[in-house]
Amino acid sequence: MSTAKIHDLLVQATQKEASDIHLVVNKPPIFRIHGELTTSELSELSAKDLKEMLVEIMNNRQKQIFNDTKELDFAYYCMDDFQFRVNVHVEKGNIAATIRLISTKIQEAKTLGIPSAIEIMARKRKGLIILSGTAGSGKSTTLNYMINLINNERRCKIITIEDPIELVHKSNKSLIIQREVGSDTNSFAAALKFSLRQDPDVVVIGETRDLESISMALTTAETGHLVITTLHAPDAIETINRIIDVYPSGQREQICTQLAENLVGVVGQMLIAGKDGERRVLTTEVLMATMPIRNMIRRGALVELRGQLDSEENKYMHTFESHLTKLVRDGLITLDTAKEYARDPRQIRVTV
Repeated sequence: MSTAKIHDLLVQATQKEASDIHLVVNKPPIFRIHGELTTSELSELSAKDLKEMLVEIMNNRQKQIFNDTKELDFAYYCMDDFQFRVNVHVEKGNIAATIRLISTKIQEAKTLGIPSAIEIMARKRKGLIILSGTAGSGKSTTLNYMINLINNERRCKIITIEDPIELVHKSNKSLIIQREVGSDTNSFAAALKFSLRQDPDVVVIGETRDLESISMALTTAETGHLVITTLHAPDAIETINRIIDVYPSGQREQICTQLAENLVGVVGQMLIAGKDGERRVLTTEVLMATMPIRNMIRRGALVELRGQLDSEENKYMHTFESHLTKLVRDGLITLDTAKEYARDPRQIRVTV
């Protein structure tokens, strides 16, 4: 199968507003549209055709990595309006792939549903900003929105460390340097370590995954830089817990202090089904590092954070439950959907 055929498949996916394409032997391509899997009307893919399709869009280095490890993440560029993140793997002895579609057009905050707190945070000059959520929760979209905002407003140097590079940014007011793990650097931690010698103002880490990368992210923020990163966690409070829990018990008091001093805020995200069934809606939980929040983190009183977030009188902060309630009142989601995704459905109080 030629690259022309995979290009036709990608075009069809963009036309259907798919977020992902799943390619498995002996099945037709499957699209994820508005959160639901939809089998296409295309022909089933043979093992030979699927292997040819995927191998033809890899370069020699990528082919070697896949042959050695049977796992590969890479970015594929063939359109002006979209870029594609490709994960190739082996399933029951056959090659398989998942392709994420990423629009190169960065929409306005209102269209995306991004809270105003995101812009407040992005305009900070130093500290640590964390975007959290499960896979497919829109973290990359929010991250790229923040990069674009800084790029259009500040004369500074932005270094991104990604695996792979999902969206290529063009320098505007800022100078943007994008480094890909595997081809431009050996690891997130190594790139972070040497980024401090590259005169950055803003460091963007595609994902903090382990103790080493989390430690380097905190150190980079502590040295007076703005650090923006993502982390897999279900909500803002659990994000704080997971960062602290990754450290050995003997270091946690020190890390609580370090995190309290440098945290700007945490934004938890979910993408959920809209009321019209034709799109997904972003719902968020926002925790900003106010003085009471900092004091609780410093003391290690993490169990108190939820109560503080519930009661905080700050127009930029909110829980998932309060945002879900607002989305129901605005007619964007149903009450049943809000209760399905709420941590505590009893807090969704809407008269319908």
